[in-house]
Amino acid sequence: MALPTTVRKVAGTALLVIFVPLYALFVMTIATARLPGTSILVQTVFFAVAGLVWILPAGAIIWWMGRTRR
Repeated sequence: MALPTTVRKVAGTALLVIFVPLYALFVMTIATARLPGTSILVQTVFFAVAGLVWILPAGAIIWWMGRTRR
């Protein structure tokens, strides 16, 4: 049974509001545990990759929110 569009959008929004801060905390925890003492290049690459990776699950949630009923 498919969820109504309104319910899907509310649920997706709630997921995004929860996911993004948790992802940021996760990345900050990894960065503070692993990156001290590394070069600027390693830190830049880490934060560039980590700053883009969250787009994949967020995009999947947004795609799911926008699906229409058949």
